[in-house]
Amino acid sequence: MNLRNIIFIALVLLGVVIAMVPENTTKPYKLTAEQMLIEVQGAAEMVIADDVAHWLISKDPSLQLIDVRTPDEYQKFHLEGSLNIPLSTILSSENRDYVDQGLKMNVLYSNGTIGSHQAWMILRQLGFENNYVLQGGLNYWFDTIMNPQAPSVTSADEEFAKYDFRKAASGVFGGGNAVTITAPTANEAEKPRVIRKTKKKAPAGGC
Repeated sequence: MNLRNIIFIALVLLGVVIAMVPENTTKPYKLTAEQMLIEVQGAAEMVIADDVAHWLISKDPSLQLIDVRTPDEYQKFHLEGSLNIPLSTILSSENRDYVDQGLKMNVLYSNGTIGSHQAWMILRQLGFENNYVLQGGLNYWFDTIMNPQAPSVTSADEEFAKYDFRKAASGVFGGGNAVTITAPTANEAEKPRVIRKTKKKAPAGGC
């Protein structure tokens, strides 16, 4: 999915999300619709599957995956170490310490990107930070990480390096034969900025 399609879908979701957020939990809003639009157009909330795979393999303690699908979908399959916080309960008080904190980098995911992007928009409109979206969701995860396609013989060396990493990662995550893991690119994947702040209680579970 290219950036233009992502922005178009995000703009549609923005209107839906504003209507979804209960009035008594969002006034005064931390971000205006105009501010949200600027953030959505920047797409800074997106993280790619290769980076998430690298962080999982390296057992990065600052990563927390959050599955926003239904409990039934979560039980059928979920990424290892992820918490299940369905979109319908994203504003529940019992989930506040998971989605509004500064100790971990939350990566929200759903089957595609719509559900996780809705969750991100709701949380971001409330001013919560450190929440991001797995670009492409589980559908893209299966296509690229679990079932990588070999590049053409004329592809750049970077594409072959990326394929080698994905093939190795597929083995680690149960999609094939495990082999030695190397970084997806020459430089270690850089994570978005994580804001440190005091928490009422530390979140349980996770990677």
